[in-house]
Amino acid sequence: MSNFAEILKEIGSFGLFQKRVVAALCIPSIFIAFDVIGQVFTAMRFPHYCNTDWILEREPYLTDERQRNLTIPVNDDGEFESCVMFTPVDWDLETIEKYGINNTVGCVNGSEFEVPEGASSIVTEFNLVCDRSSFTEASQSIYMAGLLVGAVVLGYMADRFGRRFVVLLSLLLLLVFGVGIAFSPNIYVYIVLKFICGISISGIVANAFVIGGEWSDSSKFAFCTIICHSAFPLGLMVMSGIAYLIPNWRILQLVLFSPLILVLGIFYWILPESARWLIAQGKKKEAIKAIQRAAKVNKRSVPDNLLDKLDDEVPTKRGSMLDIFRVSYLRKRALIMSCVWFGTSLMYYGLSLNVGSFGLNIYLTQFIFGVVEFPARLGSLPLLQLIGRRICQAGVLLFGGLACIGTLAIPRDLPVVITVIAVLGKFAATASFSIVYVYTAELYPTIIRQNGIGLNSMLARVAGILAPLIRLLGVYHYTIPMLIYGIVPVATGGLCLLLPETRNVELQDHTELIKPEEQAAGKDFFLGEEKVELSTNM
Repeated sequence: MSNFAEILKEIGSFGLFQKRVVAALCIPSIFIAFDVIGQVFTAMRFPHYCNTDWILEREPYLTDERQRNLTIPVNDDGEFESCVMFTPVDWDLETIEKYGINNTVGCVNGSEFEVPEGASSIVTEFNLVCDRSSFTEASQSIYMAGLLVGAVVLGYMADRFGRRFVVLLSLLLLLVFGVGIAFSPNIYVYIVLKFICGISISGIVANAFVIGGEWSDSSKFAFCTIICHSAFPLGLMVMSGIAYLIPNWRILQLVLFSPLILVLGIFYWILPESARWLIAQGKKKEAIKAIQRAAKVNKRSVPDNLLDKLDDEVPTKRGSMLDIFRVSYLRKRALIMSCVWFGTSLMYYGLSLNVGSFGLNIYLTQFIFGVVEFPARLGSLPLLQLIGRRICQAGVLLFGGLACIGTLAIPRDLPVVITVIAVLGKFAATASFSIVYVYTAELYPTIIRQNGIGLNSMLARVAGILAPLIRLLGVYHYTIPMLIYGIVPVATGGLCLLLPETRNVELQDHTELIKPEEQAAGKDFFLGEEKVELSTNM
């Protein structure tokens, strides 16, 4: 047992201090939901047609229906084309009505949208339809690229400068640029600001839950992680209601992110640094101060002899992402978990970003998606304890992938059935995301934990970048996107079976093999590797 584990036993492994920290760390998850899924509402699409006001110069009192009949062709379904119009001519109205116009052209004068009063989105304001429609998917992909950059940069910064510093910095960035998006003058500024918000989200996602977990006993790590993330579905539900009440995307953006100024102020005063991280970095005085503060809140005391033992721990060289690849068992875990994160993310965002294509009201469907995430996240906790991390992770990936494929077997004129199956898939995808954070954090030692999570989540962000772009393949056949969203998680679920089980295993603090008494026949009990001497100075 490590010195810090002994100290935790004395001050309370999950007392009032830890509970208060975990409760506070739930708050950022609400804003994460606002930012990650918010574009479902800020980029809502509305019926649109080419602007054909040129004909009003011939007859200014034409009704909308008559104007469209004269200037817009109909498709095979008898509906007006959205991105094609008849070529403008210099004829008078009588000649146009008598002979008609045969030549067509794109929307040379822009588009007109049929939107409810007071409603707007980036699609209507920046004219993101027809030949500009790909900007919507591109902006979401670039946002996911921001998550990828944040996973790398802020993961390193968290191991270098501390978890608390990165969480506070990330909240500040999300406040400034989340509010700033509401003032975007064009789609290009919007994309840049969303990219920076993506960077900040990675800093919160990968570090907030770790602070709670590293202040608790290893048996509570899964509990802390899942509880911290359980506020995410609350954010989805709240956002659905707010978006329904505020259809203007700029006002919606302000309402969603302005409260972060209060959260940032509160966190600056109450958020502690991880004592495990402080000890691993050799910052004994700061660690002792933080431990004594926790003991005071828990109404416990720390024996001086235990605090003196902290001086016996030799400061470890700061870990880096390269250390993961220098150690064989960590390298194997990193490669497999990267695939697992990729499959989980592709399935989750493939379903979440397609919420408008299932045939039901977008606000209701998103609300249901939020509701279903609660049992998915909280229900995964007892399963983790009863079944273990490995089987749970493989099971939800397999189930979710099959659900994605299953939506294709239902006729498209049965939107309720399709939505039910999609909700089951979202349930599995959410459970997979909850489990993967717990599992990944337990597979890496403290000294490189954030580097490991950052590395693996890079692949999740790559999947997030690809998920909106894969939707574009639907122009070739509508089944292609959902087939990809389903096949990939099924395959990665199989890879989970190659990983070790970490249930009830004490968290490692340093980059080294498990102790000899926990091995069999001189081999690492995790992966069966031969024991070798390791050092973080490699």
